[in-house]
Amino acid sequence: MLVKDIMKPDVVTISARATVREAMAVMRKHSIKSLVVDKGNEHDAYGLITYKDILKTIVAEEGDIDLLNVYDICTKPALIVSRELDVKHVARLMVNMKLHRVVVTNANELAGLITMNDIVSAILELADGEA
Repeated sequence: MLVKDIMKPDVVTISARATVREAMAVMRKHSIKSLVVDKGNEHDAYGLITYKDILKTIVAEEGDIDLLNVYDICTKPALIVSRELDVKHVARLMVNMKLHRVVVTNANELAGLITMNDIVSAILELADGEA
């Protein structure tokens, strides 16, 4: 099974210059827990910002979500995998690096997002089909 078979192709992105409050509003609007942070230019890397990043900033560091930009708290560069990679390899990477989601590209262009939940759901579907 390949990443392209189970990834989420419809990814919501945000600019690194957006405020954390704006990121929260986008997440709420789309009922999602993470956003891919856009590249600033063709030589830049994609990033990720999650609701946990935001919570840690607000609670632990008492950050002001109107003054902080996404760039201040996002993970950048994000781990990126090819959509043609075998899911087993991605799962090992995610477990070893303690990641819950990774960005998927196709020819260096954003193609989707894959989460640990996507992988577990795919495995369960396979198991149910074999039963």
